[in-house]
Amino acid sequence: MAAISIISNFPLPSHTSIFLNISFPPSDPIRCFFRFSRICVVSSHTNPKILKPNRRSRYGQPISPYHSDDSFEDEEDDDVSTSDDESLDLRVSSQDQQRLKFQSATHISRDSHHHSERGSNAKFGHRRQTTEITQDCREKEARGSLAKDRFSHLAEELDLDERWLPLLDYLSTFGFKDSHFIQMYERHMPSLQINKNSAQERLEFLLSVGVKHKDIRKIILRQPQLLEYTVENNLKSHVTFLTSLGIPDSRIGQIITAAPSLFSYSVENSLKPTVTYLLEEVGIEKNDLAKVVQLSPQILVQRINTSWTTRFNFLTRELGAPRDSIVKMVRKHPQLLHYSIEDGLLPRINFFRSIGMRNSEIVKVLTSITQVFSLSLEGNLKPKYSYLVNELGNEVRSLTKYPMYLSLSLDQRIRPRHMFLVSLKRAPKGPFPLSSLVPTDESFCQQWARTSLDKYLDFRQRLLLKELARKYERR
Repeated sequence: MAAISIISNFPLPSHTSIFLNISFPPSDPIRCFFRFSRICVVSSHTNPKILKPNRRSRYGQPISPYHSDDSFEDEEDDDVSTSDDESLDLRVSSQDQQRLKFQSATHISRDSHHHSERGSNAKFGHRRQTTEITQDCREKEARGSLAKDRFSHLAEELDLDERWLPLLDYLSTFGFKDSHFIQMYERHMPSLQINKNSAQERLEFLLSVGVKHKDIRKIILRQPQLLEYTVENNLKSHVTFLTSLGIPDSRIGQIITAAPSLFSYSVENSLKPTVTYLLEEVGIEKNDLAKVVQLSPQILVQRINTSWTTRFNFLTRELGAPRDSIVKMVRKHPQLLHYSIEDGLLPRINFFRSIGMRNSEIVKVLTSITQVFSLSLEGNLKPKYSYLVNELGNEVRSLTKYPMYLSLSLDQRIRPRHMFLVSLKRAPKGPFPLSSLVPTDESFCQQWARTSLDKYLDFRQRLLLKELARKYERR
């Protein structure tokens, strides 16, 4: 409550002007209006009916007999100025008091409404945040429930941990099925314990360097440990190593797909020593190194010293092949170092011997067309030799002059060209020239058939359909 000090001497006659020095408590809203001001009461009355002698304040102190029930308690406020220059000539009335009380009440009401709105907005934001969190939890629970249902059959086969489900769900996007997960479990169970986000980071890196999406499943099934290899400490360093060999970026993905196990070998302790051995011991030229690795990425992850020494000694002993010829074989077809001697190399060498070829002739053929070691004896080499002798009228010696013949397709190239020239009556008398089988289709038509390419392609298509029908009838 405010206090009023009357700056005058009592008693006062009627209609006497007085000055009031009013001080208000710091929290009183009326104080905001009257601070630093004095009120000049223009007129006052001395009606004896309202005089109240011997009145005391609530604290027992004597007060003026002119003190009314509506007056304020007498409290000094040091903040209120008493300078005459700052006085305001205001008429205080009951209406003014009512107006001030109304303004105060309105101000308090607005403050209360403002705090209420702010509190309401805070509560609404909290409820919305809580709702979103609850919704996320429900969605996670729903996904978890779906994953459980999806892999329920797998759980019957394996000791399936629920923490594996996010990873299994992610790998399913690459075509993994329950049988594949069982295979991974049996081959390397820890690969299924990898965090889904970590696995995703590693597979996305492989995709970024050229591995195809459809090959991810094949790679993981062959090397499930790949999910454990970190990008920074393993994958990147191995890709950098391949690039340092001169392998173009467009072929990195193919090499990884062909030999995913290379990530399990140390670059410094294994891969680089292998490259050094190929260059210094085997004799591969540095310019040919990238080509060799692209033809056979597995060459980086095999025991090169053992495989090279074993096959070099075999070819030297069995055929008397010189070192230079063997190095050429490896450079053209590095898969030679993977083939079994007993099941791969020796049976094909014996086949050439069986048709009357000498060791020197065999070496010449193998040096020119080393990939004949990868061809099937029954389904490829023997039928071609039979057609060479019985249909084309050639001798085995022709193979040393045209070893390319053994690499050509019997159904797509050799037979169609021979029969097309026969149908045109342009086939030379005597042994059929193997040189006509070497050029492209267009060159063959211009130089040998002297007809249009479309005519030859139509003939070849009809011939293939007849051969297909004949094979079907035999079944």
